[in-house]
Amino acid sequence: MKTAFTLAEVLITLGIIGVVAAMTIPALVADYRGNVLNTQAQKAYSILQQALQQMQYDTGMIPNHANFGSEQGCTEAGTGGGRFIDYFRPYFLSNGNCNTRECINQSYTDDEGNLQSRMTNKYKTYNNASNVSTYLFDDGQMILSDGMFVMIENYQSNILITVDVNGLNKKPNRWGHDLLTFQVEENSGKLLPMGAKNTQYTDLNTYCSATSTSSYNGIACTYKALTDKDYFKNLPK
Repeated sequence: MKTAFTLAEVLITLGIIGVVAAMTIPALVADYRGNVLNTQAQKAYSILQQALQQMQYDTGMIPNHANFGSEQGCTEAGTGGGRFIDYFRPYFLSNGNCNTRECINQSYTDDEGNLQSRMTNKYKTYNNASNVSTYLFDDGQMILSDGMFVMIENYQSNILITVDVNGLNKKPNRWGHDLLTFQVEENSGKLLPMGAKNTQYTDLNTYCSATSTSSYNGIACTYKALTDKDYFKNLPK
């Protein structure tokens, strides 16, 4: 004798499938995005580190602020070995040279030729609480051939390198998510993930916190992102 499912049985089965899908698909999507960000973060760390090592070998100088500093932040005039970005850029295949601040613009020159302050709305903090403080991004910028967006801070004693690992115009555009910051160690030229020992920002309660209101919140997350295998699975919404 032939048997068949009743309409009620089919509807119940579809309902169960829908509930299971609703419960599992968001988690699968989040895991996938986390895995992609993790891969991109590890790649960024590797290529930046290799470039610094090759730069040190080629120039015979430690790639630090003392040797590749700039007298007035992002001005053309340099001290020691000159402006860091000019020496660093040739080690990458680049799709775009933003000069000092043409991609992410923190300041602008008014009609009278005076430099005026302006903050960008491009990037948010780790917990999406506010816009980030962007003065750390304005001493040189470049877009790599794979779309990664690199920004340099070379005004203070330490050179900081911040990377948007999935590109300038791809979300979430948040510090500690797709935006990661590294510090060039002054004595050795070694690239350190921000948040590691001896870096400038190590207080995780302020600089990598789901509750912090600091405009630098997320800058210290880089070390955790590279060392904690579950980091990208637990990002704040």
